[in-house]
Amino acid sequence: MVENAAASTQTVSPLKRETFSDRIAADLRRAIIIGEIEAGEPITEVELASRFGVSRGPLREALGILAGEGLVVSVPYTGTRVLKLTAKDVRELYSLRTSLESLAFKEIWYNRDANFATEMEARHKRLLATQKLSDHVASSEAEVKFHALVYERCGHKLLLESWQRIASRLQLYLAVHQRAHGRTAPIEDAHERYVQLALGDRLDLMLDEVESHMQRGILQMERYLGD
Repeated sequence: MVENAAASTQTVSPLKRETFSDRIAADLRRAIIIGEIEAGEPITEVELASRFGVSRGPLREALGILAGEGLVVSVPYTGTRVLKLTAKDVRELYSLRTSLESLAFKEIWYNRDANFATEMEARHKRLLATQKLSDHVASSEAEVKFHALVYERCGHKLLLESWQRIASRLQLYLAVHQRAHGRTAPIEDAHERYVQLALGDRLDLMLDEVESHMQRGILQMERYLGD
């Protein structure tokens, strides 16, 4: 019994403060993405600490995580606010993403293998499954994860880091995009051609698809967000 208890103790790690801050950041991220905390809304540590029942130390760390992701913005002499996407933000995000994703496919193209194909199809299947959930967070998270694969596998460390810096803002955009179209998930065939070409043998067609994929819906988003 003593040996079993000791073994059990060794396998259970204490909750680290960083982990606690990550959990708070995850709760805040979800609240921002679903619009519970509205775009442009001021953020006060006192109010959030009371709302989430946490001390201000780990909350401050969580806000630092979200600031690094670009979901909250600190303005000198004004305070911290939730990011409010503009049409200009959308254009900049997608012009950058088009360049990054095109480079990622160029880097990986001749190194794609069966494992890459299997994982892409699996992530696409998980994305399609979110259509039944009516959950902006789950669907936008699955879509970001789907697109992340080429960055994760291309072997370009700085490219992956660049993707990771914009991933949370992209997830917020996708959730807003879905609300603008009255949906809680992407339409069923939105990524069919993308998957087919990503696993095909024509890099030029894949690069064309990356650009056109990024452009779909941008005009409607710009009208939705305004200038």
